[in-house]
Parts: sequence; C-alpha cells; structure tokens
Amino acid sequence: MKILAAAIGNDVHVAGVLSFLSQAEAEGHETIFLGPATSIETLIEQVRVHDPDLIGVSYRLTAESAEGLFRELKRAIESEGLQDKRWVLGCTAPVKPVAERFGIFEEIFTGFSTADDTLSFLRGRTQMSPTEQYPQDLMSRISAKAPVPILRHHFGLPSLEETIEGVAKIAEAKVLDVISLGPDQNAQESFFRPEEMREYLVGDGGVPLRDPSDLRRIYEASRRGNYPLLRCYSGTRDLLKWAEMLHETINNAWCATPLMWYSELDGRSTRPLEEAIRENMANHRWHAEHGIPVEFNEPHHWSLRSAHDTIAAAMAYLSAYNAKAAGVSVYVAQYMLNTPLGTSPRNDLAKTLAKIELVESLHDEHFTSVRQVRPGLFSYPPDLDMGRGQLAASVYTGMMLRPHIVHVVGYCEADHAATADEVIESCKIARRVIHDCLYGLPDPLQDREILRRKEELVQEARLLVRAIASVGEPDAPDPLTDPRTYVRAVEMGILDAPHLRGNSIARGELKTRMVGGACVAVDPDTGEPIDEATRLEMLGLDVKSLISAR
Repeated sequence: MKILAAAIGNDVHVAGVLSFLSQAEAEGHETIFLGPATSIETLIEQVRVHDPDLIGVSYRLTAESAEGLFRELKRAIESEGLQDKRWVLGCTAPVKPVAERFGIFEEIFTGFSTADDTLSFLRGRTQMSPTEQYPQDLMSRISAKAPVPILRHHFGLPSLEETIEGVAKIAEAKVLDVISLGPDQNAQESFFRPEEMREYLVGDGGVPLRDPSDLRRIYEASRRGNYPLLRCYSGTRDLLKWAEMLHETINNAWCATPLMWYSELDGRSTRPLEEAIRENMANHRWHAEHGIPVEFNEPHHWSLRSAHDTIAAAMAYLSAYNAKAAGVSVYVAQYMLNTPLGTSPRNDLAKTLAKIELVESLHDEHFTSVRQVRPGLFSYPPDLDMGRGQLAASVYTGMMLRPHIVHVVGYCEADHAATADEVIESCKIARRVIHDCLYGLPDPLQDREILRRKEELVQEARLLVRAIASVGEPDAPDPLTDPRTYVRAVEMGILDAPHLRGNSIARGELKTRMVGGACVAVDPDTGEPIDEATRLEMLGLDVKSLISAR
C-alpha cells in the first residue's frame, strides 16, 4: 500500500504523523511525507501526482480553526473527485468530534490511540467483524497484535453480579486481551462438593462461582468491546472436572496449574503431595489432548517462599519439561519478577534470562513456549500511588525480555482486589509503558554482570536437575516425569524453601538471604553464601558423580 501523509494548515507538529509512517514502513508499506504546514492545495496536487492508496493528514491545533480547515478539505476532495480515496486523520482529542461531522475520515487517531490501534488499522483488522478482529485463541491473538504484547489481568470480586458487570465494563474499555477469572477458595477446592463449602469463606479470594451457569453469564458479559479471551484458575481439586467445565463454558484460553503446589506442601489443598502431582499431570495431559495451551505456575511459588534463585530456574526448566512430556504443544512460560522481595532489576533480568534459556532449549517442531512476564505481587506497597510506580517499573523491566504476554497486576492489589475501574487504569499504565518501550530498549545481555549471573544460574540449575533425577526410582522410565522423584526430592531437602519450615512433608531447613539483589543459599551455621554443589554435598549427594554425568 502507498501512503501519503502531511501535517496540514498551519500545523508544524509532525511527530505523530512520522510515527504513523514509521509503523507503516515496518509493516512493509511505501510512504511519502509532504512535511509540516502543508496547504490543502499542495496536498491535493500531490495526491494527484502520487495516486496513493491512503492519505493521512495530521492537525494538532485548535478545534475552532479545524472547522474551517476541514470544510476546505472536503470541498477540495469533492471538486477533484477524490471521495473514493481512503483518508485518515491524526489529531488532538478535542478536534476529533469536529472532524467526525465532515464524514471525510475512515479512521481518526488521537493522543488516546496506541501503537496497537495503529497496527490494527494498518493490518486491515478494523474492517473485520469483531471475532475476526479480536481472535479467540491465544496464539492468533498474540500474532494479531505482535510486536505489541497482549495484556492479561486477574479479576474476580466477592459478588457474582458485580463480577459480571465488571467483566462487561472491562471488555467495553478495550484495554485488556485476557481476563483471568479468580474463583473464591470455596469454589477452587469444593465446587463439585458443595456440602464441604464453608460459609465464612464465601467470596474469599475471588468470585463465588457455584454453578456452570455462573461462568456462562460471565462469558456472555465479555462478548463486547474487544471480545477478551477468558481463562480461569484450575482449582485445587477435581481438576479434570474443572477443565471440562471451563472448556465448555468460557472457552478457557489456557490452563494454569502447578506441578507440586496446591497440596499439603502449601495448604491450599489437603491433597497428599504425590496425589497432587499425579492429578496435576493428568490435567496437563487432558489439555494437551484437547489442544489447549498450558501454563505451570510452579517456579515462582518456590521464590515466593524465599527459595534461592537456582531452585526457581531449575523448576522453570522442569515445568516446561513435564509440559512437553505431557504432549503440550504451546507452553505459556510465566516469569514473575520482583520475587523474592529485594530482587534487583538486574538480577531479575539475569534470573529470567536463565529460565528462558533453559525453557527454550526444549523447543522443537512439536513444542514451543510463549513468554509471559508479570510483576511480583509481594513487591506492591499498600500506598496506591507507589503501587502505580511499582507496576510501571516492573513492566518496563519485563519488556526487556521481549514478552508475548504482559500479566498486569493491579496497582492496588496490596490493599484490595482490583475493581473493574482499577483493572482498566492498571492496563492503561502498562500500555503506556509498553508504548514507549517499543521505540527501543537496551539489550540486557550486553551487561556483563547480567550475563555472568545468567550463566551461573543455568549451570547451577542443570546440576540441580541432575540431582533431582538421581533420586528417582530405578524402575522409573523417566525420573523427571515420575511423581515419586519429586516427593523424594522434597523429603531430602533437594527442593526446599525457608517458608516450608515445620511443613509435614518438606525438610524446611534451607536458609537463604538476599545478596546484591539475588537470592542465594547460605550455610546454615555461618550464614555465608554457598554454591549449589556445596549445598547438595551438605545434603549427602555425590556431586562429583552428578558433574561427571553431564
């Protein structure tokens, strides 16, 4: 497509129109820029000369002067027989209603428009039906918006009716691509066993879902605006029943379950650890068989309990490994930043890049992953203004990792669950940060300290993975996909965390501390940092054999 553009009238502001043309060029279109303060006469003359497919005009002065300018432009278009040409406008928000009255422009962009709005127009998506414009499966949605990442946000209020109203409001705002529904704890554990629900937990932690019709009503509420995808937590028990119900009611965009958590390990379920792992694995296989992407929200649960960074990196690899073994073709790799508390941006990048290298080493023609970054929930202060700052800072760091999905965490989450308005505001904050980051970011791998720490974590994580495999049962075809291996690793303290002290199954003896923005294991007697080989030796493992087994 050939695009001709200019700032017209007395307007000398060209940043907006040049940004539009720059995006058009990146999309493969031919562009011609006439410059600032272009007269209507010159514009029409150049349209005749170049015969463009699309004419873009920019006007960022007052609404009062725009009235006469657009009247002149319309007369010129009609007198020259150019009504069949496609015209678009970039202007300030007050000018937009003036321009709309003249019926010249196919699309009007203002300061409220974003990079993905421009891309959607340039790719012809604004002329499609809503379901075509806003794809209803994860990979198509990502592809349609790239290089802009899609946004996901958690939402679920203690009232079903307020949640339904909020979903409709969020969809109408067109700022969010994926609404992650959060059921209350009663629903997550006892949806299919209502007699076990506890009255005092109604609405605790999310929306009180009690019947499949509740989910259908929420889904219907989302069928407007930008038709966001819906997904929902998998629950902490009866996972296959949950999976089938979510698939049938909300077309669950992807499944998210851990490998080991939501069990006796953390108390969010009473499931014994081995039983929980087996049920989680069956859930992964069910989604793989139905072609639904899968996310393991496993690695950051270790970091949330102050396990050292090596465990988080190893569990990122093992999560992807088990997803692949389950037959998953699209794996959603969630990378939580700011965790544990005190993690520096530099170490966040190093740790996440280590996880990315480990996860993506598993890619082949049958298995791929998408990167999802998110702020760490515990990093948010209860002061709402500071929460806004934390959200923006974390998204900025996350964008250096070239994510496909940005999981927005509402700025208010340290104080209360986000309302629909707060979800919308949080997404707008994130969208603005993303908008600026798309102009260009530094490459974190050019930082020697980040690269050094990343390499260190990759090597330590690989050693830890070999240590876990070494305690598997001799008869296991693959110890890394055998639930008994992970139970044994937890019992021995190979997988451990300071917050598991006193746990019924875990050793709970690991000690860690923050050193230079990184979470490291320390000698329990001296408090001095130790490397992973030393830690494993202290647990009685033959580290020399593990190293030689590479």
